[in-house]
Amino acid sequence: MFEIGNSLREARLRQSLELSDVERATKIRPKYLRALEDEQFELLPAQTYVKGFLNTYAEFLGLDGQLYVDEYNSRYVTREEEEPFRPRRSTPHPRNRRLESSVVLVTLVGIAVVFGLVIAAWKSGDDNPNTNAPIADTGLRAPAEGILVVRGTRGASRMEVRRNSQEGELVFSGTIRNGREVPFRIGRKLWLYVQRPAAVDLVVNGRAARPPARLLFVDASGVERAPAAN
Repeated sequence: MFEIGNSLREARLRQSLELSDVERATKIRPKYLRALEDEQFELLPAQTYVKGFLNTYAEFLGLDGQLYVDEYNSRYVTREEEEPFRPRRSTPHPRNRRLESSVVLVTLVGIAVVFGLVIAAWKSGDDNPNTNAPIADTGLRAPAEGILVVRGTRGASRMEVRRNSQEGELVFSGTIRNGREVPFRIGRKLWLYVQRPAAVDLVVNGRAARPPARLLFVDASGVERAPAAN
């Protein structure tokens, strides 16, 4: 979890941008931008506007817009608001009940037949000597997901974040100051350079850890040292 409004405001001030500059680029009125930074989401017309403006504002600042929308959904959108409207079913007319009963009976018979065929096929498969052979491991795995939050806790530190390796896509380059939180979507793996490890905490999926070195790898399971470049 991270502070949505403070994170947006700090990213804007870090780039020396005024709300009027953001308005010209995003076409979002300053009063709505200020409401996002103050987390006064009730001042916006509807939740659809909140999510759209959050995504647009964060992407303009070079942040992960979907990450901010997900955080808003987890904290402010209730299950009832997410579920689509379902019209109430009308009571069936008495003259249609006999037809519906026949349809249900035919459906149940069909299900029973299919189930019997599946059982028969399963039993016959037991006689095949290759049925219980171990399935080869193809090596394919779904990519690990997770959220990394970097917290400035003891001063300021220069930091660089890249995807997968030191030569990977640059995600962030800047200074993490005391009291600041910056979230990142981990994906498969992140490579970090932290100039002053003692100045920050790393929170991986809610688990806080001190950086053990300047060069680090972070994935959904935690933090480990990264080898120095040759």
